[in-house]
Amino acid sequence: MPRFLLHLALFTLALAAVLYLLGSQLGPHVIHPYAGRVLLLMAVLTAATYYITARVTAANKDYFIAGYFGGVVLRFLGSILVLGIYLYRAGGVRGEGTMSLLITFFVLYFLYAGFEIWAILSNLRPFSKSG
Repeated sequence: MPRFLLHLALFTLALAAVLYLLGSQLGPHVIHPYAGRVLLLMAVLTAATYYITARVTAANKDYFIAGYFGGVVLRFLGSILVLGIYLYRAGGVRGEGTMSLLITFFVLYFLYAGFEIWAILSNLRPFSKSG
């Protein structure tokens, strides 16, 4: 568990540095001012997905897939809920920077999904059956 969280923290810090550099060079029209909040949301949802998967797998190793997909559904629904609230309450009404936020949101969503897949693939050896 700590190894995954360490990798997640390093990945999040690297993405935060990239977002900061891009935001300082390109401005708020390209990188939305809420990009840091979206980054934090994705990091928390990825950690929650891992926690769910770890808890279910600790109870019974045969339920790994159910736990993983349960966490993925949680991340997807949580992301869509937060994005829907933003679009309904703030961004969608005024239309200020909505496209830059959507692009930032989906890029970060898929980067964290890729990170999670990498973390799973790099740790498959304990789940493989010998013989």
